[in-house]
Amino acid sequence: MDILVCVKRVPDTAENEIEVNKSGSDIERDDLVYSVNEWDNYAVEEAIQIRDNVGGTVTVVTIGDDESEEVLRREMAMGADSGILVSDKAFEGSDGKGIATLLKAVVEKGKYDLILTGAQADDGAGQVGGMLAAMLDYPYASLVNKVEVKGDALTVGREIEGGNQEMNEISLPCVLSIQTGINEPRYVGIRGIRKVASVEIPTYGPGDLGVDASLVGTAGEKVKRLDYFVPVLGEGAEMLEGSTEDIIAKLIEYLKAKGGLK
Repeated sequence: MDILVCVKRVPDTAENEIEVNKSGSDIERDDLVYSVNEWDNYAVEEAIQIRDNVGGTVTVVTIGDDESEEVLRREMAMGADSGILVSDKAFEGSDGKGIATLLKAVVEKGKYDLILTGAQADDGAGQVGGMLAAMLDYPYASLVNKVEVKGDALTVGREIEGGNQEMNEISLPCVLSIQTGINEPRYVGIRGIRKVASVEIPTYGPGDLGVDASLVGTAGEKVKRLDYFVPVLGEGAEMLEGSTEDIIAKLIEYLKAKGGLK
């Protein structure tokens, strides 16, 4: 089974204090520490496990600048067979539809039985997987936390409201958006990173993908982000500060004082 996993380089919230810039147009990105999107990491691990069980290949793809190559190499060190970098100035500023358009072109350029994405990325919209499936006219399942291969089909478990599990059978090829907790992503060591450090990663631009530049990037965006801001504290509201442990302790004190806990 040949699997394509869509990954993204995002700011690591565990290593950064995220602040809005003065103009409100973006977050402050100077000196940020970046890593692979958490949900995508689970998707790559699931792809590797499927490949190891039934055979095939795992390819990881990301859309971004040259620095985004680092997340491809990390996932290749994790066990993916190859990587693809989709990069061009015309692609910058793509909204969800633009990103899905580029990924559709990557899928059509190769031959993949299964396409995996994380359930959501750093903007939290959770829309690219569904858009990609619709553009490809492939079956789709979101919030997937269980995958079993059954010949030319998959048995897929989905997390739904109330802590319930929904089971479906989906024919291949298909697109799945993977939820965290489906597996335990393996540790990536220095030896693995060094092993893939010199592996050539192809870069696809508009000409390679056959994508009209007017349909992606800022030229093709249908959704424009107007503003970033920190919500103003309402009357009686208080922002708790300190370490996670300190905040939890303060929250418990408040709940006890208000009668929420006994």
